[in-house]
Amino acid sequence: MGTGAVEENLNEELSILYPVAIVTIDGFSLFQSLRACRNQVAKAAASGNENIQPPPLAYKKWGLQDIDTIIDHASIGIMTLSPFDQMKTASNIGGFNAAIKNSPPAMSQYITVGSNPFTGFFYALEGSTQPLLSHVALAVASKLTSALFNAASGWLGWKSKHEEEAVQKQKPKVEPATPLAVRFGLPDSRRHGESICLSPCNTLAAVTDDFGRVILLDVARGIAIRMWKGYRDAQIGWIQIVEDLHERVPEKADFSPFGNTQGPSRVAQFLVIYAPRRGILEVWSTQQGPRVGAFNVGKHCRLLYPGYKIMGLNNVTSQSWQPQTYQICLVDPVSGSVKTVNVPFHLALSDKKCERAKDMHLVKKLASLLKTRPPNLDSVETQIKELILDIKYPATKKQALESILASERLPFSCLRNITQTLMDTLKNQELESIDEGLLQFCANKLKLLHLYESVSQLNSLDFHSDTPFSDNDLAVLLRLDEKELLKLQALLEKYKEEKTRTATVRFSDDKDGVLPVKTFLEYLEYEKDVINIKKISEEEYVALGSFFFWKCLHGESSTEDMCHTLESAGLSPQLLLSLLLSVWLSKEKDILDKPQSVCCLHTMLSLLSKMKVAIDETWDSQSVSPWWQQMRTACIQSENNGAALLSAHVGHSVAAQISNNMTEKKFSQTVLGADSEALTDSWEALSLDTEYWKLLLKQLEDCLILQTLLHSKANSPASKPSSLQAEPLPRLSVKKLLAGGKGGIADSVAKWIFKQDFSPEVLKLANKERDAENPDEPKEGINRGLLEVSEVDMNLGAIPDLLHLAYKQFPCSLELDVLHAHCCWEYVVQWNKDPEEARFFVRSIEHLKHILNAHVQNGIALMMWNTFLVKRFSAATYLMDKVGKSPKDRLCRRDVGMSDTAMTSFLGSCLDLLQTLMEADVSRDEMQAPVLDTEDAWLTVEGPISIVELALEQKHVHYPLVEHHSVLCSVLYAVMRFALKTVKPLSLFDSKGKNAFFKDLTSIQLLPSGEMDPNFISVRQQFLLKVVSAAVQAQHSVVKDKESSEEAPSAPFGKDQDWPVLAVDLAHHLQVSEDVIRRHYVGELYNYGVDHLGEEAILQVHDREVLASQLLVLTGQRLAHALLHTQTREGMELLARLPPTLCTWLKAMNPQDLQNTEVPIATTAKLVNKVIELLPENHGQYSLALHLIEAVEAISTPSL
Repeated sequence: MGTGAVEENLNEELSILYPVAIVTIDGFSLFQSLRACRNQVAKAAASGNENIQPPPLAYKKWGLQDIDTIIDHASIGIMTLSPFDQMKTASNIGGFNAAIKNSPPAMSQYITVGSNPFTGFFYALEGSTQPLLSHVALAVASKLTSALFNAASGWLGWKSKHEEEAVQKQKPKVEPATPLAVRFGLPDSRRHGESICLSPCNTLAAVTDDFGRVILLDVARGIAIRMWKGYRDAQIGWIQIVEDLHERVPEKADFSPFGNTQGPSRVAQFLVIYAPRRGILEVWSTQQGPRVGAFNVGKHCRLLYPGYKIMGLNNVTSQSWQPQTYQICLVDPVSGSVKTVNVPFHLALSDKKCERAKDMHLVKKLASLLKTRPPNLDSVETQIKELILDIKYPATKKQALESILASERLPFSCLRNITQTLMDTLKNQELESIDEGLLQFCANKLKLLHLYESVSQLNSLDFHSDTPFSDNDLAVLLRLDEKELLKLQALLEKYKEEKTRTATVRFSDDKDGVLPVKTFLEYLEYEKDVINIKKISEEEYVALGSFFFWKCLHGESSTEDMCHTLESAGLSPQLLLSLLLSVWLSKEKDILDKPQSVCCLHTMLSLLSKMKVAIDETWDSQSVSPWWQQMRTACIQSENNGAALLSAHVGHSVAAQISNNMTEKKFSQTVLGADSEALTDSWEALSLDTEYWKLLLKQLEDCLILQTLLHSKANSPASKPSSLQAEPLPRLSVKKLLAGGKGGIADSVAKWIFKQDFSPEVLKLANKERDAENPDEPKEGINRGLLEVSEVDMNLGAIPDLLHLAYKQFPCSLELDVLHAHCCWEYVVQWNKDPEEARFFVRSIEHLKHILNAHVQNGIALMMWNTFLVKRFSAATYLMDKVGKSPKDRLCRRDVGMSDTAMTSFLGSCLDLLQTLMEADVSRDEMQAPVLDTEDAWLTVEGPISIVELALEQKHVHYPLVEHHSVLCSVLYAVMRFALKTVKPLSLFDSKGKNAFFKDLTSIQLLPSGEMDPNFISVRQQFLLKVVSAAVQAQHSVVKDKESSEEAPSAPFGKDQDWPVLAVDLAHHLQVSEDVIRRHYVGELYNYGVDHLGEEAILQVHDREVLASQLLVLTGQRLAHALLHTQTREGMELLARLPPTLCTWLKAMNPQDLQNTEVPIATTAKLVNKVIELLPENHGQYSLALHLIEAVEAISTPSL
């Protein structure tokens, strides 16, 4: 089978070769028919209907005659003979008198290979036979549908054997073939053809035979035009290459359509032959061209050449279709690789055009020469000149020159000489043959090389400025008074100290101010007498600027000469200013160490500003100067604030100087005209421009102070910082602060505080300095107070001073409540990234509590709850309710996303937050919302809304709902804190209470009210008694048995709650009798032998009679342990002396309930006296208590 297509009309067809016939089916109609059949079969399968009407399918069937055997064939497509060939064919067939039609008939051409004849050519006239219809289609369709329905019926189980037999008996009707005689052939009785392969444009065909030959046929003429010998079992394919128009170079007196880049593209065809017996793949240029490539590929490969495109395209869709397969490829089964063949178009050109190949060879030779390390540079330079002059094509010459100039191994003199030689040679050619593009390219490169040479010479001169430089000179230069200069120097000194502490080590291979010529040429381009800089990175930009200006800024090169050289070379002042500032701002460390560079910058800036197109003299005085705006923009964007502040001072000084000169010039003209208004206008213009500089200087000073603070570090103790705290802070710039919104400044300080992990007290104490009456107060006292208050003992160094300076500089942005709010938010954001770091959340709550304004405190707490907490809190609640106890670590990590210890701390912090939220809700009615101001220098800030502004937009919370959540949180915290078991937290609440949980705290929910079901109250009371017992045990238990594994965990982070007080508070909210809880607490304290605390706790109890009865039992347990369980002789004697009633009562006691049996008898005596004091005389157990006093006295007497 095969397909054929003629490019002009895209007549696709499928041709099928039978032993004595060829069937051809039109490709497009076959595609449409198959699509229609598929749709009908799908519909039939869906509906269960076997009645299918397939569309008719047109095909032609040709019976090939006068040929013995056919092994392979090719369908060439429809062709039309030329009039001469038409007359020749007619006379051959019909004799001299044969008549011909006016228009040559269209014919389908077929070529067969086999034997007798070896190659046969068949021509079928279009329209000579009608296409056969329907029968084949019906047969195919009936087979498809019957197979489908039979399969379906077989699946469904209702297919019968009779149906199967009926299907087998059906045979489609076979149409007779239309006879088609061979027109002519290549008769060779001994040669047998094996395969035929048609070229992509249907003009040539390659045939293989059993003699090991490959024969090239001219399809149109029907003759063999070339033969290759020695290719037994050959596999063949074709490659078609289309010329790239951009590679064309016009030649002198070449007027052909292919001589310019606008003409049609040429197409070249190459024959690919794979000889498996020799393991070689060859590429030949057709028709009579040479072999252009040969590759050793192995003897077991397979050459794949489809030779056709996708079927079903029409004239429209074929335009946009891109081939999805390789034209040709070689599969190597040994290595498992697929190789493709790519042939350059120029290999198809005739010998006359082979100069391009020669040029490419010279370019390769040049490339290899540039890679070697030459012993003698002069000889290499001569060789390179000869090579580049031998190259004929200008485009290739340009390519060669580019590779030479990009070489790192050739010195500058060599590059200049080669370029100059090429330039001179081009100028000496005839005017008509000179390539203007190449000439211009050489001229531009030469100008850049001359500039490089001039700058290098200026930098190499031994130039030193002998002018002495003092602080006074600097003050005059920057137009500052002595006090302002000292302040500036102090700021820069602090900035330098802190930056030096945090600076990273930087290794530089290149010296500053040195640039290789190759790099220089890569960075710059010359166009229309102007030098421009290509798109390069920031580091490359700085390197170029350093090459021009670094020596000048150090006073080691003449500034005036350098400016003149660069200006005359064609560099614009704006570009030079940009380069100068990039160097100055990036080399901050060197500049701060060498104050004299400020003077050099002043000189350089003055010279640049005086260039012709820098500042236009006709510039409108009421608008902003683009020249100075460019400089201010660079300072605003710079993250090196020290260098930016210095450059802004220099820019301000030079701008003022130039403005004054212009004003004097206008003034002299004005005096002549006696026009006082013009003078006033000019002074307004000066003040307007000065305001921009003053604003920038204030912003840069603020930014510098802030950056100095963020560089500072405290000598923290050995606590290991988190990986989140180890992340470096981003550097600041005025641009970043202006784009950071109103909270940007406080946010950057909060990130620094998080990194240092300061206590909130540090911020408070640094702020007290602001309010101190005596600013000269000794700092030791402040530091001492700081160490007393701070939780973590750390050496703060200069941090309090820097913080105080920042507060002073930003009185609004770093107002204490604003700063605490940002710190609180920063800590909780970082905690959310790693919930295991529970101390971050604890610290966040500390900052929250330090916020004084209840409006801000309320908003921040509510935002924290909604954003970070409620989801985890609800997950923890449902988990604990599901397991009915404090969950294990694995479950906590799975459901809540943190460990069990972290979850305990989390619940404690949530409780703190909810209590703070309730306090804030009460306090906010008593105070006004704060007014958020911004410093004058930062009024133009834009960006995201600040955290404090968002906090103030929050709604009022519904106090009872927050309280309801607080109760639940207390319950959960107690369960986790004391590892309580058999507790389901949600079972303590009724349906109303459960439904209200995890709702928006600002919404009004239906909460439990009125009397609670006694069953709920009983469960709640049991829980609270458990909590009190666990709390007393955790605080006062004396562990004697080391094997006790069920020990309650200690509080992991932060200060633990006062649990007995919290339990009484919970009892109030849960409608449990508070006195029951207090009595239980007193009983537990005596149970653990902490009698002195028990006596204090008794004062809180209301029903003391019941308490006395409980304590009487506890006394009895102590005495029972002392008398009955110690088994001493004295104890037995004493027991015999006691009244029988008391003995019986003591024997009924169970001392095992006592948690501490080592209580001294004197302490127990005090307890008995306390019981007597609490019991009324008419109480039933009063007499028992009196007997106990006697017993205790009797026990304590022998011990004296």
